Amino acid sequence: MRNWSVDEDRKPLVLRGARQVGKTTLVNEFAKEFGLYLCLNLDKTADKQLFEDYDEIHSLINAIYLHNGKLKQQVPTLLFIDEIQNSPRAVAMLRYFYEEANWLHVIAAGSLLESLINRSISFPVGRVEYLAIHPCSFTEFLNGIGEEFDQNVVETLQAEAVHGRIMQHFRNFALVGGMPGVIKKYALNWDILACDKIYDGLLVSYSDDVEKYAHTDTLIQIVRFLIAEAWRYAGNTISFERFGGSNYRSREVGEAFRLLEKTMLLELVYPTTSTQLPVLSARSRKPKLIWLDMGLVNYVAGVRKELFSATNIQDVWRGILAEQIVAQELISTDTKVNKHRKFWVRDKATASAEVDFVIDYDGMVIPIEVKSGHNSKLKSLHWFMDEAPHDVAVRVWSERLSVDVVTTPKGKNFRLINVPFYYVCVLEKVLEKIINGK
Repeated sequence: MRNWSVDEDRKPLVLRGARQVGKTTLVNEFAKEFGLYLCLNLDKTADKQLFEDYDEIHSLINAIYLHNGKLKQQVPTLLFIDEIQNSPRAVAMLRYFYEEANWLHVIAAGSLLESLINRSISFPVGRVEYLAIHPCSFTEFLNGIGEEFDQNVVETLQAEAVHGRIMQHFRNFALVGGMPGVIKKYALNWDILACDKIYDGLLVSYSDDVEKYAHTDTLIQIVRFLIAEAWRYAGNTISFERFGGSNYRSREVGEAFRLLEKTMLLELVYPTTSTQLPVLSARSRKPKLIWLDMGLVNYVAGVRKELFSATNIQDVWRGILAEQIVAQELISTDTKVNKHRKFWVRDKATASAEVDFVIDYDGMVIPIEVKSGHNSKLKSLHWFMDEAPHDVAVRVWSERLSVDVVTTPKGKNFRLINVPFYYVCVLEKVLEKIINGK
């Protein structure tokens, strides 16, 4: 956001993210860096009416100053328009903020914005830019519970010296999740049961929102079914047809999942057969279901007790929770709205293979396996590396950071970077240190 604020060709910034991920709080904190802060909430009739009464940008800006009880000053000024989806006229005016009043820093947000884009409202093409806001990463969780020292230890890649302590923090993070309100409540007494009312409130709000963006009774019914039941399929490769034992058909379920994906409650991670750039999604194949937050998954699926008592995250729920938390960490560090995670499948009929995730780094497509155990058991990773034009692979596990030189059955040597769970949120730093020696 700071980089955006100093860009000479700055456009109004639209924050996109699910309900209660902290968009409004983020802007309020950012506003402290400006000389003047103007704020509108278009849930309020009086605030919304400004865009109905004024259709000329400079008259509108003057009215906004007066409405906020502020006088114009020659200081950096931030205007925040919250719940902008309530006013198509406000959305349309964003282009004029860019074209005729670029001196004003404008940020817009809305809790249901994602599901309404391209349907009820249309943002001015080329006149706005977007920033994705996700639940907290592990290092943000550490900050939220008052463990700033350990946050710095992780961010500076010094955590192996206190590996046991940091892994305990990560198990707590995997249990609690990354929703800011939950972390704030948990930080008071480190009591996970005290967070149940917040989890319940989030689930109720997600269900109550459905009628605001689902346009048919059938779609409303299916989306509510998914919000109630689909958390139990986190980290799984899913089929849309008769999902969850229902009688719903593939087309209907697919539409409902895609709608929830627009609200950024979940991500459908599709496979790729590529081992080098460009990485293309195989949309005709079954996707992997990743929800926005591990804490909500644990709460709805009823696996918190199992996770709390486990010595290794990978032992819980057949290892599926480990995939969910790794995906969530990969997503949390990405601010691009249209970027999606991918996993790899072998495109040969003779033998099937699957690698949990792939990422592009420094021109390479790097495979990521979330598995413990002996290196020789990583058969899918071996197949991937035989086809890849580089020699770098990642395995996420509960042990310390290390690097092994592994030989595939076909004789190719590659570097297997064994990354502890707590370093996934700083994975690019790890790769830069090991691959480039920085």
